[in-house]
Formats: sequence, C-alpha cells, structure tokens
Amino acid sequence: MELYELKEEQEKVILVGVQTRENDDTEDSLEELKELVKTAGAEVLGTVIQAREAVHPGYYVGTGKLDEIRMMLDGYGATGIVCDDELSPSQINNLERELQCKIMDRTMVILDIFAQRAKTSEGKIQVELAQLKYRAARLVGMRASLSRLGGGIGTRGPGEKKLEMDRRLIHSRIGQLKEQLEQVQKHRELIRSQRDKSQV
Repeated sequence: MELYELKEEQEKVILVGVQTRENDDTEDSLEELKELVKTAGAEVLGTVIQAREAVHPGYYVGTGKLDEIRMMLDGYGATGIVCDDELSPSQINNLERELQCKIMDRTMVILDIFAQRAKTSEGKIQVELAQLKYRAARLVGMRASLSRLGGGIGTRGPGEKKLEMDRRLIHSRIGQLKEQLEQVQKHRELIRSQRDKSQV
C-alpha cells in the first residue's frame, strides 16, 4: 500500500490597503504586511491600494475597487485577501459574500504567527485565548468564511478544530483556558519557590 503525504496547500493572497491621507504610510504598511503574510506561510500575489477619505464602513474599500479585487482574485488564482486594517464583523461578512474567498486582516495574520511560534504550554494557551477572543468578537461576520476554511492563516494553533463553535462554546472554552493558564502559572510559581528554598 502506498502512503501519501498530506500537505497543507499554500495560501495565495492579495493585500488590500486604504490610504486615507495623502503622504501617509500605506505603502510601507503593506510592505510590512507582506513580510508578515510570508512569515505566516502564504504567498502574496498582488497589492491593491485605494485612496479614500475614509475606510468604507461596509466593504473596507469602495464598490468599484471590489470589482478590481474580484478580477485580480480570478486572474491570479488567489485564495483570499488580507486587509491592512482590522475589519469589523460586517465588513468581513460583506467582503466574503461579494468576493467568495477567504477574508483576513492584519490581526489574524499576527495571531497566526504567534500560534506557529508558541512552544510552552503557557504560550500555547495564551495564543488560543487571544484567537478565541478575537473570533468571538467577529463570529457574526465570519460564519460563512469559517465553514469553508481549509487550513492556513487564522486556523493554526491549538484551537483550530474549534473554528465553527458558536459564541456560547467559545466563551466556555475561554473559561477552561483561563483555568488552565492559572494552573500552569501556579505550578511555575511552586517550582520557582522550591528552587529558591533549595538554594538557601
């Protein structure tokens, strides 16, 4: 019998930023985001910057720019977009519905990098807590997006199998993690105090 190695397919994304003031640092910010996305394990296929007076409250970018992003997604074969700013639940929902792809923001990418790098049990618990709190706040907007995720940015870490939990289950898990974190911290304090006593 032949064994097959299952590999997570590399995500291919388009970075999206909104420039609200002339001469602001949007380009530098997107270069930084590009490095973060690479660190998270995805490939950046393109970048879109829209100059607007303010971020669009419903779509992050204007509806004309949405058409351009949709064409880029199709043309490049991208699997999602990463927005430079933190998105609201309604922005996530609207973008997901319009673009039919995975929608991420800078915070999701950063949390994903932390999840990859967490080594200690305390670190892993803290990362999962941060991910769950972030998801709980955006659960309304992410419902459709979560059901289609196939791994990748925003899904790594100890809590990845709990992506589709409803708000009640997320809060229950947060409570459990806080207890675990407390126990790990108490255990560490106990070890430290025993070590201090043995050195006296």
